[in-house]
Amino acid sequence: MRQDAAAQHTNMPIINITSLEDEGLKVFSSLTEAQLRTSKDAAEGIFIAESPKVIRVALAAGYEPLALLCERKHITGDAKDIVERCAGIPVYTGGRELLAQLTGYVLTRGVLCAMRRKAAPGVEEVCRGARRVVVIKGVVDTTNIGAIFRSAAALGIDAVLLTRDSCDPLNRRAVRVSMGSVFLVPWTWFDAPIDHLRNLGFSTVAMALTDNSVPIDHPALAAEPRLAIVMGTEGDGLPAEAIAAADYVARIPMAHGVDSLNVAAAAAVAFWQLRAGRNLPQQPAANH
Repeated sequence: MRQDAAAQHTNMPIINITSLEDEGLKVFSSLTEAQLRTSKDAAEGIFIAESPKVIRVALAAGYEPLALLCERKHITGDAKDIVERCAGIPVYTGGRELLAQLTGYVLTRGVLCAMRRKAAPGVEEVCRGARRVVVIKGVVDTTNIGAIFRSAAALGIDAVLLTRDSCDPLNRRAVRVSMGSVFLVPWTWFDAPIDHLRNLGFSTVAMALTDNSVPIDHPALAAEPRLAIVMGTEGDGLPAEAIAAADYVARIPMAHGVDSLNVAAAAAVAFWQLRAGRNLPQQPAANH
């Protein structure tokens, strides 16, 4: 690799890739998601943000950039502001084909940024002042996690709590699908039983099909001042113990014999229907 002439115009350490063996490129190519999370190069690990839009959201949220991988045309194009903002970090560049060989796929937006993770906040900190939170239990699909975060940001969810058997929100694909929403909504890992949320002032509603579930549009649910919406896995849904621990069990009414929605679609419906401040007339609902 060699220092690129474009660096003279950007005051950046722009490095033209001529070999795929450089140690600095491993973060973009050979390291797995698990290795990135536990990287010794950063106290809290590393994640990869892709596309100028997503990188800008991460930078605005205070995440520290460590290195950029960028198609040459984007350095003085739609990523120019990012390159200038990330002064002092290496900017690796090369042709489209070479970068595809490095990463294993064509960069659809032309820019990757390795960024330092932050320490996960405590549950109490994330939930402080929140009126609506979602608990994601055992959801492992990266696309679903990204879509849930995007809906959470758009539809008024104040915080996201994830059990340890769920997908990491800073997985590269989850970040990309969320369009950077994982940087907009406070989130953390949730290791306590569901009923622990009562100690924080929340009522809980499990999204599940049971004999005693109420329709999700029941006014008592929207009228709860603080509500935690508990969502389960893509296939089996919530385990019985999580349903039993909830204050309410709710279902989304279905038509045409369809029994359920994908968890990401169900989350969007639930977030909209159960949003805070709807001021509906309160009616009693049978607590679970």
